[in-house]
Amino acid sequence: MSQVIYHKDGAVGVVTLSKPPHNLIDEALLDGLLSGYDRAIAEGCRAILLRSAMRHFCAGADVAGFAGGGRRRDQAGLDKLLDALENVALPTVAAVHGAALGGGVELALTCDMIVAADTASFGMAEASLGLLPLLGGVQRMVQRVGPARAKEMAMFGRRHDPAALERWGAINLVVAEAELPNASMSWARQLAAGPTVALRGIKTLANLSVRHGIAGADAKQTEMNNLMWSSEDQKRGLAAFVATGPGSAVFEGN
Repeated sequence: MSQVIYHKDGAVGVVTLSKPPHNLIDEALLDGLLSGYDRAIAEGCRAILLRSAMRHFCAGADVAGFAGGGRRRDQAGLDKLLDALENVALPTVAAVHGAALGGGVELALTCDMIVAADTASFGMAEASLGLLPLLGGVQRMVQRVGPARAKEMAMFGRRHDPAALERWGAINLVVAEAELPNASMSWARQLAAGPTVALRGIKTLANLSVRHGIAGADAKQTEMNNLMWSSEDQKRGLAAFVATGPGSAVFEGN
């Protein structure tokens, strides 16, 4: 059985973590995740929904390899993975239920938006093992909630309920557990129906700004503007605005 299942739902590429019992992260899971993202792009999807078929979203890394002085993960490989997940050209939504612990939190943080069940829990538990988050979780949590809250989460290693993380800004939306599949798919479909080229530019500029400041984003602004102005969706959007008013455009993703 594959550890990651991919299927296309309309214009949404659905990537489902499916490694019993708790989606523990290892090389095979990460390879499957990247393969799912690659298929979404190859098949012309316009958004990606990352979710879990298991009881939990992801309970973190398979730490068996660390015990007893086991092999460390290749940091260059981890950096390449982060770049591929975080900067994929499509908007991404994580649907989180159950527990997202350690690397599970970090996988969710690579997505542009997080929709969580009200029964979910989030914990950066690495410090309890004498570790620190290896997939950039500290700095990415700082981007969302600020340094004080991120330090609190990473240093104490406590579990947090999604309502608190929504207030802090780490999570976009909390819904009843029964509503999570429909709510998260609704967000993904809305993004998939948008002007894909413009959304890619928004994502690029936002990611650059949190890493390299406003100057870093400004340096890319002209390039993103040019891609947007050359897109067919830009023409559709302005034409629809003139003809039938705002919010009436039907975008095709090019």
